[in-house]
Amino acid sequence: MQNEQKDFTSVSPSAKSLLLMKGYTNIPYAKETAALMQGPEVFDLSFDDKDFWFWIRVMHFENRYWTIDQLLKQTTAKNILELSSGFSLRCLDLCVKNEDIHCIDTDLPEVVATKQKMIDQLQLGKDVKGKFELLRLNAMDQAEFDSVVSRFEEGELTIVNEGLLMYLNMDEKKQLCKTIHTILKQRGGSWITADVYVKRSEEMTASLPQSKGEAAFFEQHHIEENKFDSYEAAEAFFKEQGFEVVKEAVPNYEALSVMPHLMKVLPEDVKNSKEPPPKIQATWMLKAI
Repeated sequence: MQNEQKDFTSVSPSAKSLLLMKGYTNIPYAKETAALMQGPEVFDLSFDDKDFWFWIRVMHFENRYWTIDQLLKQTTAKNILELSSGFSLRCLDLCVKNEDIHCIDTDLPEVVATKQKMIDQLQLGKDVKGKFELLRLNAMDQAEFDSVVSRFEEGELTIVNEGLLMYLNMDEKKQLCKTIHTILKQRGGSWITADVYVKRSEEMTASLPQSKGEAAFFEQHHIEENKFDSYEAAEAFFKEQGFEVVKEAVPNYEALSVMPHLMKVLPEDVKNSKEPPPKIQATWMLKAI
């Protein structure tokens, strides 16, 4: 199929930008791996000028990481597949902590190769108790997807992803959903996705500063267009693809390691506001029905 041949390698540089931001959090292994990163990154982030908007971004990505963990803890599955994981080492962390876990960490070849070098250089694999695998996978290639899933023993499968759907148009989203739905109907389990993003209002878009690099990346990948129109529209979309939203993660902002940094640069009007921060993303657990 034409969709299966799409080249997603231009997305990979964003993984570096996210890791550099996550390096300011207590996400497992983020500090160590971020320290190995060299050279420019695609978003042109200002790491020298860590202002309010910088820490807001870091908070968003730290929260997104932990909301997936929050829902993962509510499952009993020992088989876990992470899609398009970037430089996150969630699978490794799970396998260090639990000998019963089989977690397969996947992304495109160049990301996987770099990540493997990081793991080797930092000797992060020496404490693994469970079964950890780091494999190349284009999530849009059904044959590759099925091949990776076949490596798990029988039993329920939990599929997780942080950022992927925002890079897919509607037809590609449907294609991915079909692949995941077929697998979950066969094996049982769930899909935990932190990729439920809704389009920003014009007012919000105008208020958010964006570097030239970040703006160009968003435009190149049609990220704003690929977001859902609303959470209701997202739920309706997943329902049309045969999924039911069974749980939504509840952010615990007070527990985030970035909060002390953010509080120091919080503008007075934000400090005094009684309005909650705008919700731009949700993390859902989906079941195939």
